[in-house]
Amino acid sequence: MTRSKANTKKQRGVDFKKIRRKIGRKLPPPKNTTNTEIKSKAIVLPEQSVAAEKAGFAVNKKGLTLKELLQQTSHHNAKVRRDALMGIKDLFIKYPAELKLHKYAAVEKLRERIGDDDKAVRKSLHDLFKVVILPGCKEDNQELIISLLMAYIFNAMTHLAVDVRIMAFDFLDLVLEFYPPSFSPYAEKIFENYEDILRKNQYYLQDKGKLKDVLAGLVRCLSLLPWNKGETDLHNKDDTGQKVLHAFEEADMSMSLNGFSHIIKNLKDLVPVLVNSFQELIPVVHAGPRIEGKSFGCMVSMLHSIDLIVRSFPYGTDKDSESPSSQGGSNAALWDVTISSALLKKLFPLFPLNSVHHLLGKDYDRLLDLNMAIAKIFFELNEWIFLPSDLLEKFLEFIEDALHGKFCSAAESGNTVWEKRLVQLLSFIPKFVSRGASCWTSRLLQAFTQTLRESKPGSLLKFACLSAIEDMLTPIQTMLSLETSNPENLELEGALLAWIRELPLLLIQLGDKHPSCSQVVLHLQLRIGQCALLNSSLVCMYDNMQYLLRDFYCKCQEGEHICYGPFLRLPKESQELSLCTLYYFTHLDLPILKSIACCCLNADLDPRVLFRTIEILHSAYIDGHIKIADYLSVFITLVLRFQVSPEISSTGLKSDSLCKTLKSMTTLVCSYMAQMGDNSLVLQMIEKVIIDHILQKPPLENRCSLLRMLVTVDSKPTRLSEQSIITLGHYLSEYMMDAVQCIPKDADNYELGTLSIQSSTLCYYLLPCFLLFDRCNKLMKVVLETMGLAITERSLSLISDNCTQNTRNCVIRVNAVTSVLVLMHKEAKLQKIISLFKEDIVNITQKVLSLQSTGMIGTTIEERHKIQSAFERLKILTR
Repeated sequence: MTRSKANTKKQRGVDFKKIRRKIGRKLPPPKNTTNTEIKSKAIVLPEQSVAAEKAGFAVNKKGLTLKELLQQTSHHNAKVRRDALMGIKDLFIKYPAELKLHKYAAVEKLRERIGDDDKAVRKSLHDLFKVVILPGCKEDNQELIISLLMAYIFNAMTHLAVDVRIMAFDFLDLVLEFYPPSFSPYAEKIFENYEDILRKNQYYLQDKGKLKDVLAGLVRCLSLLPWNKGETDLHNKDDTGQKVLHAFEEADMSMSLNGFSHIIKNLKDLVPVLVNSFQELIPVVHAGPRIEGKSFGCMVSMLHSIDLIVRSFPYGTDKDSESPSSQGGSNAALWDVTISSALLKKLFPLFPLNSVHHLLGKDYDRLLDLNMAIAKIFFELNEWIFLPSDLLEKFLEFIEDALHGKFCSAAESGNTVWEKRLVQLLSFIPKFVSRGASCWTSRLLQAFTQTLRESKPGSLLKFACLSAIEDMLTPIQTMLSLETSNPENLELEGALLAWIRELPLLLIQLGDKHPSCSQVVLHLQLRIGQCALLNSSLVCMYDNMQYLLRDFYCKCQEGEHICYGPFLRLPKESQELSLCTLYYFTHLDLPILKSIACCCLNADLDPRVLFRTIEILHSAYIDGHIKIADYLSVFITLVLRFQVSPEISSTGLKSDSLCKTLKSMTTLVCSYMAQMGDNSLVLQMIEKVIIDHILQKPPLENRCSLLRMLVTVDSKPTRLSEQSIITLGHYLSEYMMDAVQCIPKDADNYELGTLSIQSSTLCYYLLPCFLLFDRCNKLMKVVLETMGLAITERSLSLISDNCTQNTRNCVIRVNAVTSVLVLMHKEAKLQKIISLFKEDIVNITQKVLSLQSTGMIGTTIEERHKIQSAFERLKILTR
């Protein structure tokens, strides 16, 4: 029998068992593998963290300290370097003390990035210095900071990469912006680098924006030269009223010229480079109907740089060679062949720049600006050498057309931009006129006069015109003093007369809205007056100015209503100038004197200005510029009409201050009257006028001032007429009684005998009367008789009228008469005189006694006591 297959299979032997593994599972190690695993317990250390290590240190937003950020500025990754610079900026802004403590170390490390290959890193560094570091280090050692930076800036200027070189000039410009004195030690090196980069602009400065930035930096450097700095600072100021155009004075230089003479050669080398670069951009003007903005900016900066350089040459040479000559003379050494060919052959023949297209608006203005800049360079150069006559004619015609407004529309003629253009050329007109006769002198003066009249009051152009007039005064004065038969002298006189007439009108137009411009006008007016003393042809012109100038002080309208001019509202400096101009009029007529006197009577006028006015008028009188009658009339008007008791003035002056002012003014006036010469003649002129005014009973203070004037020119014995003595005698009795009533406290003190006349306020009011009594005994007798009559009239009025007010007035009058007699008796100088009139005093005493014994109706006990007291005091005087 055969075996089945199943049984056969079970009996077969098996060598190994096959294990099926899933894909992805790790195989177990072989059984014979050595186990190398090491087991150990964990070691636990005290907790440490980076935050704990930085506790107490200033960190930025990312938690980095200044040391870490400075280290990251040298990282190989540009983004890390840029982020580090931004982090430093944030840290310094948040912690300013960090900058103060570590500024030198920070600058020393950060300067390495000036020549960084990455543009974003350099821009971040520039922003960091501009916004944070340089402004924060202004008060520190600037020389050390600059010395740390300049070596790396100059090194970056020689970098192979164009962008790095351009950016180096931005860093230089930034340093000079914050520390201008740093320019001086590095000037020669700076100009060498500018020359080098501008020579190679045709190779790699195709970007006009970069070229514009470089040229702007060059303009800044040239402006820092000592002979250019003064004018640059002046043009950068606001409307201050200072002289707009002026010749730079060597005494004002902040830096020595000797330290800059060696860079003149560098400046000369720059001129042909700038002219060539300018020529390369000329096609931009002719190319189309529009002038591209960046190219225009480059051209303007080039011309501005040339202008600054041309003005620099005279200050780097011997002063003995500064006068121009027709052949060039010793001045020829200043202008070598290179410069002459660059300016005379390449730049000036381009003038005037014109476009083949019809330019409008902004493009036309840009073309005009370029022509103005070239003209300015030409006239600067013409100051040192005589340029070809045909070239001069072309530029003079351009100035004439500009002054006549041929290059601007009616809408543009008054705007600030057009005025700034004209200002650049106005300063050259005086220099041209000073050279002597020329067929162009008359034409330029006519155009200039038109510009003066049409320019707006207070504008920059008006300032420039006034400055130019002042510059022309001396040469015109010299030409007129020669008294030649030259017909141009008549034209000079006509132009000068037109300018002089404009000044008073301009002052009135300006009012108090433009005080700085008014001050310039007044200064010019003063200069003309000073010149008039030396030139007879100017005298008449200057004298006629006063008739137009009257309204500047004040004018009286209908009904005697006073309308004050701008004088009162101007600053004290301008008021002082206007008063000084009065002295130089050869004659001051009464109308203008009245206007001045009206201003002096205004309570708002500063007392110092008032006294200065009187002082100047006295000086003018001494020199024969004012008639004696007008002079005395002004003085009498001042002391008579000066109000001492207004409610309150706009300056806050009260009556006591005004009273002190009147007293001081009267003292000053009296001192000047005493210096006038023949007092008897003066007394004859003012005697009747003063007495007539006194009789009108002005305020007590004014009456006292009039009496003081009268006493000043009187003598002992008196020169008063008989009629004046009688009139004054009737008046002085009432005046003295009014005085003691105004100061009752002092009167009471006199009654008690506690004060002397010298120490009392009454001294001021009664002393003029006492002096008159000392000089004229008859005057005292009239006064005593008048006082007796006053008591009699009062007593009769009491008997006929039972009015209580009359009773009170009678008591007051009796008291006043008694007080006056007591004061006169106490005055040592009057004691001998008053003894001569004992009968008159007895008569007054008897009248008081009679008044007491009549038993006045309606008198109170107090009033009867006062009469009794007065009687007792009078009895003492009659013993």
